[in-house]
Amino acid sequence: MITTVAKDISSTDTLTAAVSPNRILMAAGGTGGHVYPAIAIADAMKKLKPETEFLFVGTRNRMEWETVPKYGYNIKSIWISGLHRRLTTQNLLFPLKLVVSLIQSFFILKSFKPDMVVACGGFAAGPVGWVAKKLGISLVLQEQNSFPGVTNRMLARHADQIFTAFEEADDYLPEEKTVLAGNPVRSRLEEISREDALKAFNFSDEHPVLLILGGSGGARVVNEAIMEHLDKLHDELKLQIIWQCGRKYLEKIKSKTDLSEYPNVRLLPFIENIDAAYSAADLVVTRAGAGTCSELMNVQQPAILVPSPNVAGDHQKKNAKALVEAGAAKMLDENLLKGRLSDMIESLIRSKKDLRAMSQAMAELARPDAADRIAKDIFSMIEQKKK
Repeated sequence: MITTVAKDISSTDTLTAAVSPNRILMAAGGTGGHVYPAIAIADAMKKLKPETEFLFVGTRNRMEWETVPKYGYNIKSIWISGLHRRLTTQNLLFPLKLVVSLIQSFFILKSFKPDMVVACGGFAAGPVGWVAKKLGISLVLQEQNSFPGVTNRMLARHADQIFTAFEEADDYLPEEKTVLAGNPVRSRLEEISREDALKAFNFSDEHPVLLILGGSGGARVVNEAIMEHLDKLHDELKLQIIWQCGRKYLEKIKSKTDLSEYPNVRLLPFIENIDAAYSAADLVVTRAGAGTCSELMNVQQPAILVPSPNVAGDHQKKNAKALVEAGAAKMLDENLLKGRLSDMIESLIRSKKDLRAMSQAMAELARPDAADRIAKDIFSMIEQKKK
């Protein structure tokens, strides 16, 4: 009797193990450039194997805390922040935060018991990735930029595999671990007809559409340049303008700009229906974050790239150069914006031939299957480990 029960229990345990869903911990935070690729990978993995269980780890005071749950995923927080370039209270607290975040990461990992940790950059990924390897948990990285961020450079030697989006990243990472897969972009970007996209913004098809993006938080210098050139862009060039200015800049712009004088301007703190904005646009003016660059490639959208100089390793300029050299975009340093932006927009917007050529070059650079490729590789790695 006891033997029979023992066999039944053993059989049940074996069956449970066989059907136990994969558990994936996604570590990413700080900006949309880290968070959205993590979400895209999770979406792709869930599409392949819907029973897969996910947990995100980030911080409470950055965008991931609100964004991740909107996409249907659970998130836990650790107490960590980046180092500032000058002496601040946050820097003085950093050693304490690091110790606490390592302890928190340990308990999160022991509780969730992931089969794999996928780190997509940002300071929240550092402690989680490091503790994961100490616990013997497989770790893969996804690096969005041509110049890897400090977190991924530190974790690179511990990683089992590193998915990159630019060949240039191999110069800073263990080349034998890298796989050029492209950047995963928001899988919920939908193809919308231009007619429907124009209707979404109450635009007509009589005039070109200019889309202005400053990243998830907006960009002060881009906003100031647009204000400087708004009369020419709106009145002289007859452009219809979708302008994402960032939440923290919205009221200041409204106080300095009488929008009633610009009926074809749509000033928004953040563009929720970005798919419609891309479909409506003839030309985009934007920062050169990796996620944005990859989205531009996938939607084949010509762009004027304005790299932010306030990023590690000047990686946005490196991203922009890769697109410029391919003929997919133009680049304009932010110190030249006020003097040259409207002229560059005019020369491009009036040349359908140039816009078509740039669009084609964007399409040739695109890797729309990046998230699916990474998802399949991760599942393959997990299966190999379980054998």
